[in-house]
Amino acid sequence: MPDDRAALPLFAAAAVAAPSVRVVTYNIHTCVGVDRRCDPARIAAVLREIDPDIACLQEVDARRRPAPFADQWAYLGAATGLTAIAGTGIPEQRGRFGNAILTRFPVLSVRTIDLSVGDYEPRGAIDADLLVGTRVLRVLATHFGLRPAERRWQASRLMAALGEAPAPDRPPPHAVLVMGDLNEWRGRRGCLRPLDRRLGPGAAARTFPSWMPVLPLDRIYIAGPAVLREVAVYRSPLARLASDHLPLVAELCWSGRGRERPHRVRHRERPAAPPP
Repeated sequence: MPDDRAALPLFAAAAVAAPSVRVVTYNIHTCVGVDRRCDPARIAAVLREIDPDIACLQEVDARRRPAPFADQWAYLGAATGLTAIAGTGIPEQRGRFGNAILTRFPVLSVRTIDLSVGDYEPRGAIDADLLVGTRVLRVLATHFGLRPAERRWQASRLMAALGEAPAPDRPPPHAVLVMGDLNEWRGRRGCLRPLDRRLGPGAAARTFPSWMPVLPLDRIYIAGPAVLREVAVYRSPLARLASDHLPLVAELCWSGRGRERPHRVRHRERPAAPPP
């Protein structure tokens, strides 16, 4: 599996055969790097290197920071030229951090899913519909908890949300994309079986810690008439420094017609009751 910037030209080659969308999930650790310095500009630079169409971010800082980084959602959107969907309304904003989706596609609608459990760090998911060409792509960006019982309930709750009947004014999606830091590294022995049963096995690779990755904490799932190609851990020197996670990048390919956008290549399961 390719895992550095040299792998990115493979994404462009794959696009010749099928239309594609570049996606990335990235825990940005509130923009605090392995040198313990808070530097949102470094995270923005890593994202510009990857040049994603859709980026799902975790641990976006919900605490007040000195200007110009007081609002990391707004800053990262402006610095990358992408539309930022903030974790506004997600309960985790009562905590230390939240989620974000950055995208170059039109946003049709946004909802939130509460994944908080007891007195643990509040968690949630952003559930957004994006218009990708003529197709509707449902994107869920999430960050699961640190404890196995917490993650089991969160996985079941997320799948229950996917099984709910859509609102009358909401277009049915052509495909569903789920990305995030799921804090699970135990494979089939872990807590992600509800996701695997409904969406199929997720793409995972060793992304943590960034300086010597040994744990596959981050996942990308796709369901519908789309597949993931050229999954790669992005290991540029800056990415190794900017956060304690490395970005997980993939190319989402549709069957059928030509590309949605040419890329510039650069260096009904009901959840159990929440655990106490």
